[in-house]
Amino acid sequence: MAVTNWPSSFPGKEALLFPIFLKLAGRRCLVVGAGRIAEAKIESLLTTGAKIHVVAPRGTQTIQLWAREERISWEARAFERTDLEQVSLVITATDSQAINQLVFQEAWARGVLCNSVDDPKHCDFYCPAIVRRGPLQIAISTGGNSPALAQRLRRELELQFVPEYTNWVRSLGEARAALFAQDLSPPQRRSWLRSIASDCNFQRFRRRTTRALGSEPSR
Repeated sequence: MAVTNWPSSFPGKEALLFPIFLKLAGRRCLVVGAGRIAEAKIESLLTTGAKIHVVAPRGTQTIQLWAREERISWEARAFERTDLEQVSLVITATDSQAINQLVFQEAWARGVLCNSVDDPKHCDFYCPAIVRRGPLQIAISTGGNSPALAQRLRRELELQFVPEYTNWVRSLGEARAALFAQDLSPPQRRSWLRSIASDCNFQRFRRRTTRALGSEPSR
């Protein structure tokens, strides 16, 4: 029997966010707004390979440049409900609370995930503070309670996860592929994978990299 009436709340406890990393390559993403805040969101989306469509009467010089370079598509006009057709995700970052709320409501009605910047009430998801080291990404969220705390934690983690992690994580991927190509039992493979991902192995990798470059390790 199909369930049609989903609970809107969880009595006695707070509903937790579901942490997830989305593959957006080739998917259509809408950004409503083209100011400085929208520019930062678009810049993040550009790294994902998403098909980015921007709707706003005016845009920053950088957004205009991206449009001329055809890295994004941009229509210099106000938001229309039909903009949400065939969209996987939408971010609204205008200076009008009414427009942001309208975008959220229309997206919700269509089952499209929406983030309304600086308005937790009208968000299906939050954009976390991120530490990036190549393929390694560490996302930090406070559930919209304190973006300032998330940013502080990001800065602290950037000191802990030094730039050498970029190449080390890639080398772990190569080692993992090599192990899976060998005739090993699952327990043997797990043991090797844990060993090569250990901190001791990372420190050896850093020393080898330092000697090769003739420089001091990052701190």
